[in-house]
Amino acid sequence: MTAIARPGSRRRADIPVSQKIQIIECDLGDLFSLSDKIGYNYDTFFHIAWDTGSREIVNDPLIQSRQVIYTLDAVRLAHNLGCRAFVGAGSQGEYGNSGSLLAPDSPERPVSSYSIAKYAAGKLSRQLCESFGMRHCWGRILSLYGPFDKETTSIMYCVYTLLKGERPVLTKSEQMWDFIYSVDCAKAFYLIATKGRHGMAYPIGTGKARSMKEYFECIRGYINPSLKLGFGEKPYAPNQLMLLCSDNTVLKTDTGFEPEYTFEEGIRETIEWAKKRVQTENNSG
Repeated sequence: MTAIARPGSRRRADIPVSQKIQIIECDLGDLFSLSDKIGYNYDTFFHIAWDTGSREIVNDPLIQSRQVIYTLDAVRLAHNLGCRAFVGAGSQGEYGNSGSLLAPDSPERPVSSYSIAKYAAGKLSRQLCESFGMRHCWGRILSLYGPFDKETTSIMYCVYTLLKGERPVLTKSEQMWDFIYSVDCAKAFYLIATKGRHGMAYPIGTGKARSMKEYFECIRGYINPSLKLGFGEKPYAPNQLMLLCSDNTVLKTDTGFEPEYTFEEGIRETIEWAKKRVQTENNSG
Protein backbone atom coordinates (compact mmCIF):
# COMPACT_ATOMS: atom_id res chain seq x y z
CA MET A 1 0.00 0.00 0.00
CA THR A 2 1.21 3.49 -0.83
CA ALA A 3 -0.10 6.66 0.81
CA ILE A 4 0.51 9.96 -0.98
CA ALA A 5 0.73 12.89 1.43
CA ARG A 6 1.27 16.60 1.02
CA PRO A 7 4.83 17.73 1.85
CA GLY A 8 4.94 18.91 5.45
CA SER A 9 1.39 17.75 6.20
CA ARG A 10 0.75 17.44 9.92
CA ARG A 11 -1.67 14.62 9.12
CA ARG A 12 1.22 12.46 7.93
CA ALA A 13 1.83 11.57 11.58
CA ASP A 14 -1.66 10.03 11.66
CA ILE A 15 -0.72 7.38 9.08
CA PRO A 16 0.08 4.12 10.92
CA VAL A 17 3.71 3.07 10.93
CA SER A 18 3.87 -0.24 9.09
CA GLN A 19 6.16 -2.12 6.73
CA LYS A 20 3.08 -2.60 4.55
CA ILE A 21 2.62 1.16 4.04
CA GLN A 22 4.89 3.27 1.88
CA ILE A 23 4.53 7.04 2.25
CA ILE A 24 5.38 9.37 -0.61
CA GLU A 25 5.19 13.16 -0.34
CA CYS A 26 3.78 15.04 -3.30
CA ASP A 27 1.78 18.22 -3.93
CA LEU A 28 -1.65 17.77 -5.47
CA GLY A 29 -0.54 19.63 -8.56
CA ASP A 30 2.33 17.18 -9.13
CA LEU A 31 0.44 13.89 -8.82
CA PHE A 32 0.99 12.76 -12.37
CA SER A 33 4.75 13.17 -11.96
CA LEU A 34 4.70 10.12 -9.66
CA SER A 35 4.08 7.82 -12.63
CA ASP A 36 7.80 7.26 -13.02
CA LYS A 37 8.57 7.20 -9.29
CA ILE A 38 6.32 4.43 -7.99
CA GLY A 39 7.58 1.07 -9.22
CA TYR A 40 4.61 -1.12 -8.35
CA ASN A 41 1.42 -2.38 -9.95
CA TYR A 42 -1.71 -1.48 -7.98
CA ASP A 43 -5.31 -2.62 -8.01
CA THR A 44 -7.28 0.39 -6.74
CA PHE A 45 -6.66 4.12 -6.42
CA PHE A 46 -8.52 6.00 -3.65
CA HIS A 47 -8.59 9.74 -4.29
CA ILE A 48 -9.56 11.56 -1.09
CA ALA A 49 -7.29 14.62 -1.38
CA TRP A 50 -8.86 18.04 -1.83
CA ASP A 51 -7.79 21.58 -1.01
CA THR A 52 -10.48 22.87 1.36
CA GLY A 53 -8.63 25.02 3.88
CA SER A 54 -10.38 28.26 4.83
CA ARG A 55 -13.90 29.37 3.94
CA GLU A 56 -12.37 31.70 1.37
CA ILE A 57 -10.72 28.78 -0.41
CA VAL A 58 -13.91 26.72 -0.33
CA ASN A 59 -15.78 29.53 -2.06
CA ASP A 60 -13.05 30.45 -4.56
CA PRO A 61 -14.04 29.24 -8.07
CA LEU A 62 -10.47 29.41 -9.40
CA ILE A 63 -8.95 27.37 -6.57
CA GLN A 64 -11.78 24.84 -6.65
CA SER A 65 -11.59 24.44 -10.42
CA ARG A 66 -7.97 23.35 -10.02
CA GLN A 67 -9.14 20.47 -7.84
CA VAL A 68 -10.96 19.06 -10.86
CA ILE A 69 -7.70 18.97 -12.82
CA TYR A 70 -5.95 17.35 -9.84
CA THR A 71 -8.63 14.65 -9.78
CA LEU A 72 -8.10 13.96 -13.48
CA ASP A 73 -4.36 13.80 -12.85
CA ALA A 74 -5.09 11.21 -10.16
CA VAL A 75 -7.00 9.13 -12.74
CA ARG A 76 -4.07 9.36 -15.17
CA LEU A 77 -1.68 8.30 -12.41
CA ALA A 78 -3.96 5.41 -11.44
CA HIS A 79 -4.01 4.22 -15.04
CA ASN A 80 -0.22 4.36 -15.32
CA LEU A 81 0.09 2.36 -12.08
CA GLY A 82 -2.07 -0.41 -13.50
CA CYS A 83 -5.16 0.23 -11.37
CA ARG A 84 -8.38 -1.42 -12.45
CA ALA A 85 -10.58 0.74 -10.21
CA PHE A 86 -10.69 4.40 -9.22
CA VAL A 87 -12.69 5.49 -6.18
CA GLY A 88 -13.17 9.19 -5.45
CA ALA A 89 -14.50 10.97 -2.38
CA GLY A 90 -17.38 13.27 -3.16
CA SER A 91 -19.63 15.38 -0.94
CA GLN A 92 -23.24 15.66 0.14
CA GLY A 93 -22.97 19.24 -1.13
CA GLU A 94 -23.33 17.85 -4.65
CA TYR A 95 -27.02 17.34 -3.90
CA GLY A 96 -27.55 20.90 -2.68
CA ASN A 97 -30.26 21.59 -0.12
CA SER A 98 -32.52 18.75 -1.18
CA GLY A 99 -34.60 18.31 1.98
CA SER A 100 -35.14 14.61 1.25
CA LEU A 101 -33.36 11.28 1.68
CA LEU A 102 -30.29 11.02 -0.54
CA ALA A 103 -29.89 8.10 -2.93
CA PRO A 104 -27.70 7.51 -6.00
CA ASP A 105 -30.50 8.75 -8.26
CA SER A 106 -31.32 11.87 -6.21
CA PRO A 107 -31.20 15.16 -8.19
CA GLU A 108 -27.85 16.96 -8.03
CA ARG A 109 -28.01 20.71 -7.44
CA PRO A 110 -24.58 21.87 -6.15
CA VAL A 111 -24.38 25.52 -5.14
CA SER A 112 -20.99 26.40 -3.62
CA SER A 113 -17.76 26.47 -5.63
CA TYR A 114 -16.56 23.49 -3.60
CA SER A 115 -19.62 21.33 -4.28
CA ILE A 116 -19.78 22.31 -7.96
CA ALA A 117 -16.12 21.32 -8.34
CA LYS A 118 -16.75 18.02 -6.54
CA TYR A 119 -19.65 17.30 -8.89
CA ALA A 120 -17.57 18.15 -11.96
CA ALA A 121 -14.64 16.09 -10.69
CA GLY A 122 -16.87 13.07 -10.23
CA LYS A 123 -18.43 13.29 -13.70
CA LEU A 124 -15.24 14.06 -15.60
CA SER A 125 -13.12 11.48 -13.77
CA ARG A 126 -15.74 8.89 -14.70
CA GLN A 127 -15.39 9.79 -18.38
CA LEU A 128 -11.61 9.60 -18.20
CA CYS A 129 -11.75 6.25 -16.40
CA GLU A 130 -14.00 4.91 -19.15
CA SER A 131 -11.46 5.95 -21.78
CA PHE A 132 -8.86 3.90 -19.89
CA GLY A 133 -11.17 0.93 -19.28
CA MET A 134 -11.12 1.51 -15.50
CA ARG A 135 -14.07 1.00 -13.17
CA HIS A 136 -15.12 4.28 -11.55
CA CYS A 137 -17.06 4.79 -8.31
CA TRP A 138 -17.78 7.97 -6.36
CA GLY A 139 -18.63 8.05 -2.65
CA ARG A 140 -20.50 11.14 -1.47
CA ILE A 141 -19.79 11.50 2.25
CA LEU A 142 -22.65 13.02 4.23
CA SER A 143 -21.41 13.87 7.73
CA LEU A 144 -18.32 12.23 9.16
CA TYR A 145 -16.92 12.19 12.70
CA GLY A 146 -14.22 10.32 14.54
CA PRO A 147 -10.59 10.50 15.71
CA PHE A 148 -8.31 12.84 13.73
CA ASP A 149 -11.24 15.01 12.63
CA LYS A 150 -10.83 18.79 12.51
CA GLU A 151 -11.58 20.72 15.69
CA THR A 152 -13.85 23.05 13.69
CA THR A 153 -16.48 20.45 12.79
CA SER A 154 -19.68 20.65 14.83
CA ILE A 155 -19.13 17.34 16.61
CA MET A 156 -15.46 17.92 17.46
CA TYR A 157 -16.10 21.53 18.46
CA CYS A 158 -18.63 20.27 20.99
CA VAL A 159 -16.27 17.53 22.22
CA TYR A 160 -13.28 19.82 22.76
CA THR A 161 -15.32 22.64 24.28
CA LEU A 162 -16.94 20.32 26.82
CA LEU A 163 -13.59 18.69 27.62
CA LYS A 164 -12.41 22.18 28.59
CA GLY A 165 -15.41 22.48 30.92
CA GLU A 166 -16.86 25.27 28.80
CA ARG A 167 -20.29 25.81 27.22
CA PRO A 168 -20.41 25.31 23.44
CA VAL A 169 -22.27 28.00 21.51
CA LEU A 170 -24.84 26.17 19.38
CA THR A 171 -27.83 26.76 17.14
CA LYS A 172 -31.25 25.53 18.21
CA SER A 173 -29.94 22.23 16.81
CA GLU A 174 -33.21 21.12 15.29
CA GLN A 175 -31.50 19.80 12.15
CA MET A 176 -32.00 16.11 11.45
CA TRP A 177 -28.61 14.81 10.31
CA ASP A 178 -26.99 11.49 9.55
CA PHE A 179 -23.51 11.17 11.10
CA ILE A 180 -21.33 8.19 10.21
CA TYR A 181 -18.32 7.07 12.23
CA SER A 182 -15.00 7.19 10.39
CA VAL A 183 -14.45 3.43 10.76
CA ASP A 184 -17.78 2.70 9.09
CA CYS A 185 -17.07 5.25 6.38
CA ALA A 186 -13.76 3.54 5.60
CA LYS A 187 -15.57 0.21 5.44
CA ALA A 188 -18.07 1.68 2.98
CA PHE A 189 -15.28 2.92 0.72
CA TYR A 190 -13.56 -0.49 0.83
CA LEU A 191 -16.77 -2.27 -0.16
CA ILE A 192 -17.44 0.27 -2.91
CA ALA A 193 -13.93 -0.32 -4.23
CA THR A 194 -14.36 -4.09 -4.29
CA LYS A 195 -18.05 -4.47 -5.16
CA GLY A 196 -19.38 -1.11 -6.34
CA ARG A 197 -20.86 -0.78 -9.82
CA HIS A 198 -19.06 1.30 -12.42
CA GLY A 199 -20.42 4.82 -12.76
CA MET A 200 -22.27 4.84 -9.45
CA ALA A 201 -22.18 7.76 -7.02
CA TYR A 202 -23.13 6.38 -3.61
CA PRO A 203 -24.15 8.64 -0.71
CA ILE A 204 -22.36 7.38 2.39
CA GLY A 205 -24.17 7.59 5.71
CA THR A 206 -25.80 5.34 8.27
CA GLY A 207 -29.25 5.70 6.77
CA LYS A 208 -30.62 7.08 10.04
CA ALA A 209 -31.00 10.73 11.05
CA ARG A 210 -31.14 12.19 14.55
CA SER A 211 -31.48 15.76 15.72
CA MET A 212 -28.28 17.72 16.31
CA LYS A 213 -29.60 18.42 19.79
CA GLU A 214 -29.65 14.69 20.51
CA TYR A 215 -26.06 14.29 19.26
CA PHE A 216 -24.80 17.15 21.44
CA GLU A 217 -26.66 15.91 24.51
CA CYS A 218 -25.14 12.46 23.95
CA ILE A 219 -21.64 13.96 23.85
CA ARG A 220 -22.29 15.92 27.04
CA GLY A 221 -23.57 12.79 28.74
CA TYR A 222 -20.26 11.00 28.18
CA ILE A 223 -18.10 13.96 29.20
CA ASN A 224 -19.95 15.73 32.00
CA PRO A 225 -23.77 15.72 32.25
CA SER A 226 -23.71 18.80 34.49
CA LEU A 227 -22.22 21.07 31.82
CA LYS A 228 -24.41 23.53 29.93
CA LEU A 229 -25.10 23.50 26.20
CA GLY A 230 -25.71 26.86 24.53
CA PHE A 231 -28.69 25.93 22.39
CA GLY A 232 -30.03 28.87 20.38
CA GLU A 233 -27.02 31.11 21.07
CA LYS A 234 -25.87 30.86 17.47
CA PRO A 235 -28.10 31.65 14.46
CA TYR A 236 -28.64 29.14 11.71
CA ALA A 237 -26.55 29.63 8.60
CA PRO A 238 -28.31 31.12 5.57
CA ASN A 239 -30.22 28.36 3.74
CA GLN A 240 -29.52 26.00 6.64
CA LEU A 241 -29.77 22.34 5.62
CA MET A 242 -32.34 20.89 8.00
CA LEU A 243 -32.43 17.29 6.74
CA LEU A 244 -29.38 15.30 5.74
CA CYS A 245 -29.77 11.53 5.58
CA SER A 246 -28.80 8.77 3.17
CA ASP A 247 -30.99 6.09 1.67
CA ASN A 248 -28.65 3.08 1.83
CA THR A 249 -30.85 0.69 -0.17
CA VAL A 250 -28.70 0.66 -3.32
CA LEU A 251 -25.40 0.77 -1.41
CA LYS A 252 -26.43 -2.26 0.66
CA THR A 253 -27.72 -4.16 -2.38
CA ASP A 254 -24.56 -3.54 -4.41
CA THR A 255 -21.92 -3.94 -1.71
CA GLY A 256 -23.55 -5.42 1.40
CA PHE A 257 -22.60 -2.36 3.45
CA GLU A 258 -24.19 -1.91 6.85
CA PRO A 259 -22.81 0.38 9.57
CA GLU A 260 -21.44 -1.43 12.62
CA TYR A 261 -21.22 1.49 15.04
CA THR A 262 -24.01 3.34 16.77
CA PHE A 263 -23.33 7.02 17.45
CA GLU A 264 -22.97 6.18 21.12
CA GLU A 265 -20.24 3.63 20.39
CA GLY A 266 -18.40 5.83 17.92
CA ILE A 267 -18.51 8.99 20.01
CA ARG A 268 -17.19 7.18 23.10
CA GLU A 269 -14.10 6.12 21.14
CA THR A 270 -13.78 9.63 19.69
CA ILE A 271 -13.98 11.27 23.11
CA GLU A 272 -11.32 8.93 24.52
CA TRP A 273 -9.04 9.77 21.59
CA ALA A 274 -9.67 13.50 22.09
CA LYS A 275 -8.87 13.22 25.80
CA LYS A 276 -5.51 11.62 25.02
CA ARG A 277 -4.76 14.26 22.42
CA VAL A 278 -5.53 17.11 24.83
CA GLN A 279 -3.39 15.45 27.51
CA THR A 280 -0.50 15.04 25.07
CA GLU A 281 -0.73 18.67 23.97
CA ASN A 282 -0.85 19.86 27.58
CA ASN A 283 2.21 17.80 28.49
CA SER A 284 4.18 19.00 25.48
CA GLY A 285 3.17 22.64 26.04
